[in-house]
Amino acid sequence: MAIAKENIRPESMVRITNSDLASKFIESQIVALKEQIGNGKVILALSGGVDSSVTAALLIKAIGKNLTCIHVNHGLLRKGEPEQVIKVFKEELNADLIYVDATDRFLDKLANVNDPEKKRKIIGAEFIEVFNEEARKLAKDGNYKFLAQGTIYPDILESDGVKAHHNVGGLPEGVSFELVEPVKFLYKDEVRVVGKALGLPDSMVYRQPFPGPGLGVRCTGAITRDRLNALREADAIVREEIGKLNPTPWQYFVTVPDLKSTGIKDGKRIEGWAVIIRCVDTVDAITATVPEIPYTVLKHITDRILKEVSGVNRVLYDLSPKPIATIEWE
Repeated sequence: MAIAKENIRPESMVRITNSDLASKFIESQIVALKEQIGNGKVILALSGGVDSSVTAALLIKAIGKNLTCIHVNHGLLRKGEPEQVIKVFKEELNADLIYVDATDRFLDKLANVNDPEKKRKIIGAEFIEVFNEEARKLAKDGNYKFLAQGTIYPDILESDGVKAHHNVGGLPEGVSFELVEPVKFLYKDEVRVVGKALGLPDSMVYRQPFPGPGLGVRCTGAITRDRLNALREADAIVREEIGKLNPTPWQYFVTVPDLKSTGIKDGKRIEGWAVIIRCVDTVDAITATVPEIPYTVLKHITDRILKEVSGVNRVLYDLSPKPIATIEWE
């Protein structure tokens, strides 16, 4: 599967490694965005991660109040994340933010779906539907013609026969939005440099990457609400404890696969899920290594998860680099 010509990073494009290069990129993107959008209005798929945040900041500089940010809670976000997104963007950045809680809608669609590619496609298609519904509510004057996405270059590369991304490949037939993707030729490290140059807070710029399908690709196999809740709680513990390290890994999270193993609790045989801790260090997300986390930290995390998270009886640490493994399990 070849990458479309318009999605190939220009050979003349210089790697963005400092604030001066970032400023030049920002200036060129503002011109390009104004040319593409004109007097139209844009809806931004705002997750709160660095990619969509930088996209939002670029659009605010280019078109100001003609940007409307929509944060969709698909029920696959990390613990406390919807509340954090609202606080940062609506209260601190004064963005025009619409919050949509579509948890039941997404989880009902995903019930009994095992294949990871089908899950991605369901989540992506449902996102488009949610945005269409919100656009119809907003755009009675017909000016909302654009959908912004925080697609970055590794998304495009990994969609070339590796795995599908919800924000790659354009829009389904019949959808009236034109895509706006101002950071689609940037690697993750470059996005962060641009974010700093735009004046975004460190808490946003250095926020851990989070896939568009969210916990849907970390709750492997068919998603159930009880296993999803266990995943969310265990993930919160891992992020809290590993976040205390200095330096912290580039990314750290957990996966809970759709399998159970035997265990013993209160003298009785039980079955429970395994929590798999995943930590990686990388520069561009194309390759990644696994850091050595102190044993005392891993043991403390294990003790907390086994005591605090219902339905879990094993904790493991994933030692697989990329390649051969991808960063996410699905």
